[in-house]
Amino acid sequence: MARNFLVVDPEDSMEVLKGLASPVRIRILKLLHVRGSLNVNDIASILELPQSTVSSNVQILEEAGLVRSETQKARKGNQKICHSTFDEVLVAFKEDLAKVKGGHIEVSMPIGLYTSCEVSAPCGLCTPDGVVGLLDVPDTFLDPDRMRAGLIWFTRGHVEYQFPNNAKLSNSTIEAIEFAMELSSEVPGTSADWPSDISIWINGKEIGTWTSPGDYGDKRGVYTPDWWKLKGSQYGKLKSFKVDKRGSFVDGLQISPVTLADLDIAAHHSIRMRVGIREDAAHPGGINIFGRGFGNYDQDIVMRIYQGK
Repeated sequence: MARNFLVVDPEDSMEVLKGLASPVRIRILKLLHVRGSLNVNDIASILELPQSTVSSNVQILEEAGLVRSETQKARKGNQKICHSTFDEVLVAFKEDLAKVKGGHIEVSMPIGLYTSCEVSAPCGLCTPDGVVGLLDVPDTFLDPDRMRAGLIWFTRGHVEYQFPNNAKLSNSTIEAIEFAMELSSEVPGTSADWPSDISIWINGKEIGTWTSPGDYGDKRGVYTPDWWKLKGSQYGKLKSFKVDKRGSFVDGLQISPVTLADLDIAAHHSIRMRVGIREDAAHPGGINIFGRGFGNYDQDIVMRIYQGK
């Protein structure tokens, strides 16, 4: 299962909001989502709309980045094939997440607000109030209630988060980027001796792997709710993944030679962070990601961008 999500801030994504602000355009997007790629004539025929109306609205959707079009040869001349770019669009005010502190910019991302995912069972999600959807069903990771998740687990695959690159608003240089999150292995039940190779990617570049020792259930997590049974994963280890000019580190220990220059942060308006289990992992022991309301640290995934003078 691989899905594409778009998270937009309504204050700086007016083109996207304009693209969504039309019943006709919503019908076009829904049709492309359900039926897959179609040409303009087919869209007009199915929706019983004039071709000129479809063409003008498709152009607006293209400008918003919600539809991608390509020209292909047809029996008579060329035809325009339209593709839906995203499976889901989420509107969120990021200003409440971003905080500028002395020497660095900090952004806190709820663990359920991933922008793409590809996971395999056993897997599931929980909010502080209860289980989301069905356990061990990967499609549950598309449930809208995932945005309130405080615990995510899966065996193989990944989740990816799109953080705003707030450093582009500053004239200072970037000295380092860091992601902090509470993690553990995942095993049916719990086992303190269950190693799992958990890998991190930033902007599509793998920065390295940390091997989690186990899945902890010896005692209830400080913030884990009482309804969550003790035989389930209770807490993890708070890990810091940091990349600077020297290389990539986890809790200060170097895990790879990938440097800040390899990530090309300044060239992107967003910073993508992927966490998961590689298909060829030596220890494919699954992953638990703990957020607010679960585990020993009442925090989401935190990104810090350290700035120079």
